[in-house]
Amino acid sequence: MQNIESLKLELKKINSEAAKIRDLPVEERADFGKKINAKRQEILAKISEAEKALLDAAVEPLDITAWSGVNEALPDFYPTDMGSLHPLMSELDRVVDIYQMMGFDVVEARQLDDEFHMFDSLNFVKEHPARDGYDTFRTEEGFIPPAHTSTMQHRVLKAYRKKLEDGKAIAVVVPGRVFRNEDVDATHEHTFYQCEGVYVSETCSLGNMLGILREFFEKYYEQKLEIRTQPGYFPFTEPSLEFLIEKPKSLGGKKGDYLEMLGCGMIHPNVLKMAGINPEKYHGFAWGGGIDRLVMLRYGLDDVRHFESGNLKFLREF
Repeated sequence: MQNIESLKLELKKINSEAAKIRDLPVEERADFGKKINAKRQEILAKISEAEKALLDAAVEPLDITAWSGVNEALPDFYPTDMGSLHPLMSELDRVVDIYQMMGFDVVEARQLDDEFHMFDSLNFVKEHPARDGYDTFRTEEGFIPPAHTSTMQHRVLKAYRKKLEDGKAIAVVVPGRVFRNEDVDATHEHTFYQCEGVYVSETCSLGNMLGILREFFEKYYEQKLEIRTQPGYFPFTEPSLEFLIEKPKSLGGKKGDYLEMLGCGMIHPNVLKMAGINPEKYHGFAWGGGIDRLVMLRYGLDDVRHFESGNLKFLREF
């Protein structure tokens, strides 16, 4: 069996090789992405097997009758079997894989940020109600647990703007955990996950954005989907849209049933200027949507609170 470190080194090389997809002709990307993903899954399986072998060798057998009395029922939290990826994490991997096959780079979001990246860099006016403590969490030191992955837009634009000078596009997705001052119920949580998308070039348009989003949702739900948009408002995009998809058949969707999935729009010129990008020459679009909602729809779940509950009966279903 291969050494775990050597396997991880192989995985790192494969991930580096995956970045080459953006330089390939469009018609070659899908095939290249499938081959890279197959290699990645093969290495991940070998790593998992090697880690399990080490664990089996290191852990002595447990006498479960010694827990609280001979043959008494074990409590639900007793570690009787191997763990697994949380459903949100496995689905987040799936989301990222789809975007990578489309040529996007991936940047992980932060879980603690500041006023500038949360608001100022995104064209929020000083009097915007979202700055109020009623909506946004803050630490005693004044830092902010991000309410959206859009806090990474400014960093992404600055870090990748040299690509524009080289005649290439900025194409990045940003998955991350976000936090909001919400009243928790079946459809609202104070802690959840989002995935942000940012694309900038000299020639991109709203039509390009709608094509990318349609392709993503059709890949994710594995079926052809009708889409539509409706007007929205976000300080950092103009025009701003809400993106809807036809309700998937797997959820009993019928012709004419639509679901709102995310907010999107053309990046506001002020946001590009703040990152040192000339809005007269370059255009961009961005979008952001919740991962939790994607997973709920994919598996027909009716309560978002299951994800953060730590309920092993729920988690074992995945």
